[in-house]
Amino acid sequence: MTRKTVEVSLQDGLDTRPIAMLVQTASQFESTVYIEYDEKHVNAKSIMGMMTLALKNGDKVEVVTDGIDEVNAADNISRYLKGEVTVG
Repeated sequence: MTRKTVEVSLQDGLDTRPIAMLVQTASQFESTVYIEYDEKHVNAKSIMGMMTLALKNGDKVEVVTDGIDEVNAADNISRYLKGEVTVG
């Protein structure tokens, strides 16, 4: 299991399109990918689940991955949430 604390820093925040791109990124990995925020533990491969978090810039989240490609998954999701890479 890999855990990373990340501060959300996306230019447009996490509205519908960025959430969809996050889910698309998470779905590329075989590992399970969860985002933990405010006592919630949500599957990052679920668009509806991610929308329930209502994340905004400046929020600190935990990216939790587990599986064969967990390190790569955690790195990619973390970089996306930090605004270091774009998808699409």
